[in-house]
Amino acid sequence: MPTTNAQAPATTTVQSPPQTANTVTIPITPPDLSSLKSQLALIKSRQVNFNTFSGRASTKLDINGDNNDVTLNIRINKGKMIWVSVTAILGLEVARAVITPDSIKVINKLQGLYLKKPFSFIYQYASRQVNYKTIEALLVGNAMPEVLTERSRITSDFGNVTLSGSLDELVYSLMLGTNMRVTQFNLSNTGAAQALLVNNSAFIQASNRLVPSQIDILSTIQDKKIQANLRYTKVDFDQQLEYPFNIPERYTPAQ
Repeated sequence: MPTTNAQAPATTTVQSPPQTANTVTIPITPPDLSSLKSQLALIKSRQVNFNTFSGRASTKLDINGDNNDVTLNIRINKGKMIWVSVTAILGLEVARAVITPDSIKVINKLQGLYLKKPFSFIYQYASRQVNYKTIEALLVGNAMPEVLTERSRITSDFGNVTLSGSLDELVYSLMLGTNMRVTQFNLSNTGAAQALLVNNSAFIQASNRLVPSQIDILSTIQDKKIQANLRYTKVDFDQQLEYPFNIPERYTPAQ
C-alpha cells in the first residue's frame, strides 16, 4: 500500500543564548507548503469517488437510549439525495427517510406518522459544522471535506497520517491508515458538550474501491445522542438507482 514521504510542518527551535545576553533567538521557518499540498492531494485522491452508492448494513441504532437492531438499505445520489429504508424482523419496512442538502423527510410506517423538516433539524443531534456532504462522506468512509485543508497540521507515524486542527469552535483529529483511508475521526467542543466520533474498520474492495465494511458513528450534543454501528453486507457503486418516497394521505405529522 502506498505511503507518503511528505514532511510534517517544521517545528520552531530555540537557539542557546550567548553567555552575555539575556534573550534567545527563535528562528521561524515557514512550513513546506508544497509538501503539505502534496500530502493533501494524495489523501484527496484516495477518497472514494462515485456518482451513486447503494449499501445494505446490519445496524445497531441507538437514539437517546431507544435501541433497535435494524437493517439499513442506503442509496446515495451524490450531492443530491440520501435515501434510507429501515427494515426490522423478517424484512418488514418500518421507516423510510430522504435527506437532501436542505431538507429531511421521514415516514414512520408503524405509527402512520411523517416528519418534514429543514436540514437544520439534524442540529438537535450534531454540531452545525455537520452538513449534507459530511453525512455522505461518513456513510462511505470518506473524510469530512472541510478538514482537508492547508490549515490542518499533518503528522506521520509509521505510514499512518493524522490531520488535526480547528473548525470554527470545534477541534478535530482525522486519522488515516497507510492506504490513506480514514480509520478514525473526532470532532468536538468539550465546553459545549458536542462531539462526533467515527471509527472505520474491516476494509473491503467494492467495485474497485476500498471502503470500510464496519462504520461506528456516535454523535452527541448536550443530553441528546444518536449512535449507529453499521456492518455493511452489500456495497455497490454507480448503479442505476431509484429513490421512491411518498407520504400517504392518512399519515399525520409527528410531534
